[in-house]
Amino acid sequence: MLRLTKKADYGLMAMKHFAEHAAQGACSAKDVAESYGIPQEALAKILQRLAKAGLLHSQHGINGGYTLARDAASITAFEVIRAIDGPLFITSCVTVRGECDQTDRCSIREPLRRVSHSIEEVLRRLTIAEMKEDSAHGDDKPSGAAELVTIG
Repeated sequence: MLRLTKKADYGLMAMKHFAEHAAQGACSAKDVAESYGIPQEALAKILQRLAKAGLLHSQHGINGGYTLARDAASITAFEVIRAIDGPLFITSCVTVRGECDQTDRCSIREPLRRVSHSIEEVLRRLTIAEMKEDSAHGDDKPSGAAELVTIG
């Protein structure tokens, strides 16, 4: 089964939180961690990665915290996941080198590459703003989630 890492889950939750609370200004890592029951130290490291990737602005000082670096509609789930976990591969044969002991006789490399490409495309289309909007409407699935479920 394809799963996101806990770090990617936490990163997406935090980004959605920042989008929902954008009007209130900067939110601290502590506030976000307490809101979702996320370990504060782990979240702080994740938020630092997202800031380094240019997805968040970090503000120091008494009213410090984090804010989205761009509009939530222009930040994709793919960008967040990649900033936290690096390249997304469902199997090692889909990597740049893409070689293993079975390369010469493998019959599933191309189908797996297509699956990986499809997942990436869904994540590139899913924005943080859409994640925020879906929860406001009571929808449990973000846009494109049905596409991901049918792959597995």
